[in-house]
Amino acid sequence: MLLMPEKGKQDKSGDAKQGERIAKVIARAGLGSRREAEAWIAAGRVAVNGQAIASPALNVGPRDRITVDGTPLPGRGRTRLFLYHKPRGLVTTHADPQGRDTLFRALPKHMPRVISVGRLDINTEGLLLLTNDGGLARVLELPATGWLRTYRVRALGRVTQEALDGLKTGVSIAGVRYGPIEATLDREQGANVWLTFAIKEGKNREVRKVLEHLGLKVNRLIRLSYGPFELGELKEGTVEEVETPELRKTLGPTIAKTANADFEGPLEDEPASARRPDPRWKPAAKEDGRSSSEARRSHAPQDDGAKGERERATKKKFNARKRRADRSGGPRPSRPRS
Repeated sequence: MLLMPEKGKQDKSGDAKQGERIAKVIARAGLGSRREAEAWIAAGRVAVNGQAIASPALNVGPRDRITVDGTPLPGRGRTRLFLYHKPRGLVTTHADPQGRDTLFRALPKHMPRVISVGRLDINTEGLLLLTNDGGLARVLELPATGWLRTYRVRALGRVTQEALDGLKTGVSIAGVRYGPIEATLDREQGANVWLTFAIKEGKNREVRKVLEHLGLKVNRLIRLSYGPFELGELKEGTVEEVETPELRKTLGPTIAKTANADFEGPLEDEPASARRPDPRWKPAAKEDGRSSSEARRSHAPQDDGAKGERERATKKKFNARKRRADRSGGPRPSRPRS
């Protein structure tokens, strides 16, 4: 049975039930974004106090028991932030319907559960912030926070500094309004130009769309900084954690309070794969009155002698081929010359 929230639900004291929206609580636990949490709720994967819920319009409190796929939410750990040098060719998502390589599969196995602060598209590289605190991710994504996102851009075509200066007051493109942009023409290189872009909003493909509006075609895009955090000499594909004292100081009391950040809690050492909800999960039909989780367990492959041995051998062979393919590598983009 799906539990629908009751409008104006009263607690024992007679006051309206207080708490936080359930999607926000799930995101803060580091399991995924609010959007992902809402999708899990719609799929019937989230339960509160033993009953599956059908709508994210539900407030929960500290005494409520929340589970995702039957697994209780992990206890909240210390707010952590990581700097990641994202390579090109990775999608910023936990699962991709097109089967492309995803950022979260490429992260080191020892990483805790994290979500990204905003996104970088598949062909964009550079600095991406990762955090285990969904509340912090949400606050840092907001334009109201006022953090500049700085990019190094290589684009095909020609543009003048005067045209770039016209972006300082913002620009409207195809009915979408983009806020003020600080853009500098650094140099020309053959048929290309190198630019520095600084924006506060970070709307979907904003840099590419604005430059296309000016007659340029972006062929390389590198994020250099996100607010006070910089890419620096961080090597491609590597992760570096911001130590707690530095993080507390850099965020400042206003952002920390708004995000309800916790700098005193325990460190979470459990790897991301331990409790992250399976993005490939599909609900199983009920059989003989059994729950979906019971039905899923009943359909799990059984290790019955020769059949189990064959399955293990096939899996081992597949993994060996995958490792060989991973070692083949591929062309890596060169760094821009100064």
